[in-house]
Order: sequence, then structure tokens, then C-alpha cells
Amino acid sequence: MASPLSLLPIFLILCTLTTNVAPLFLTVVNNCPFTVWPAIQPNAGHPALEHGGFPLNSLTHRSFPAPSSHWSGRIWARTGCTHINGRFSCATGDCGGRLECNGLGGDAPTTLAQFSLHHGGNDLSSYGVSLVDGFNVPMTVTPHEGKGNCPVVGCKADLLATCPQGLQVKGPPHGAVVGCKSGCAAFGTDELCCRNHFNNPQTCRATSYSEFFKHACPATFTYAHDNPSLIHECSAPRELKVIFCH
Repeated sequence: MASPLSLLPIFLILCTLTTNVAPLFLTVVNNCPFTVWPAIQPNAGHPALEHGGFPLNSLTHRSFPAPSSHWSGRIWARTGCTHINGRFSCATGDCGGRLECNGLGGDAPTTLAQFSLHHGGNDLSSYGVSLVDGFNVPMTVTPHEGKGNCPVVGCKADLLATCPQGLQVKGPPHGAVVGCKSGCAAFGTDELCCRNHFNNPQTCRATSYSEFFKHACPATFTYAHDNPSLIHECSAPRELKVIFCH
């Protein structure tokens, strides 16, 4: 058995490696002129952060540390949420009528930020913005203090104003357009949803519906097998900021 003294150099090296890894914070910013209810869904095997959801008033933000080990999941905004007669529900992004989603996904259409944190040899954090499930609010992801390929990505356009009639989701107040469905969510065909025979890069193709989103927001995923380069790998960012509206 090694003596305690012989193990001391290894212990010191491990401490140095640990202290040199800066914590990563996720910050959610609401620049919309209304309250949103951010929701966070982990991928299988990962913890739910911040219990999976919370309210965020207009022009406020909330920061919280990401797990120090690998974590992956998605963040979106829920809009038009109400709490009436003991029931919580949202016009877009609802996760089973819960304020805290605790692992549940949201109802489309939603603009999604996707993350895979702390992976690879250079402490990579991957991120991208997806309109595969449609659109409900403008969203960007902004990394801070990272190294390498760390662009700001997302969709700054308000697609509710230009959403084709067949993709529109209307809700309160006064039947306003609150969401813009994907072709899959609107019509449900295998081709539009990239299911069955169409579930591979050769047969899952852009459509006129996905092109509507792509034209407005080229730096986003707009169908299931869209260009993998739309996911960016940033080395050791200090913060990843999800911004709703601009």
C-alpha cells in the first residue's frame, strides 16, 4: 500500500486540475415586454435544473450554475401562462400544466435552445437553437469567455407577424397569434415529421414550411436532419446566456 506521503503529489495535481476549471453558469434573460415562464428539460439520465421551470418578469434575468459534470438538455419559453382555479396552463410550451416541469417536455410550438455541456477533451459546451418544433418567441444563445468557435446563434425575428395562416396558433388575448407551428406539428405527415422511411439524412429534406423558418433565421435548425454544423462547440465558456426577445 502506498504511504500517505507518496500520494500527496497526486492529490495536489488533482486539486490543481479541479481549481483550474471555472464554473459554467446558465443565464436566462427575458427581454420580452411580458412575463415568460422558462422551462428546462434534461435529456435522459441528467438532473432537472431549477426544478424545470420558473416565472421570469419582463426585463429581468436569472442565473444558475450548470452541473460540473456532463449535462445535456433544452430550454424554452412558455408564454401566456395563467393560474386559474388551481390549474396552471400556458398558451405555448406547456409542460403538463405544471409550473415546475421537473423533466417533462413542452407542447409545440416552441423555440428551443439545445445544450450539451462539459464534454470532450477541451471542456466543450455545444449549443444551438432549433425551430424544428416551431416558434413562439425570438431567442438567441450568447456564450461568454469561451475559446474557439463561439458565435451568437438563434432567431431574432418575430415570426408571429409573418407566420403562414396554416401554421398559426391563436390564443388570448383576442385570438392573437401566439405560436407558429412547424409543418410536422400542423399536418403530421411522415415526410414533414421525418418519420419512418423519411427518418434519415438522405430522405429527410427541407420543405416549403421549413424554408419559411430558415429564410428568416438561417442559423437555426428547421427540420430533423438539418445541417449538423448548426451546433457549435465552444471550449470552456464562463457563461451561456439564453435571451428571449431583443
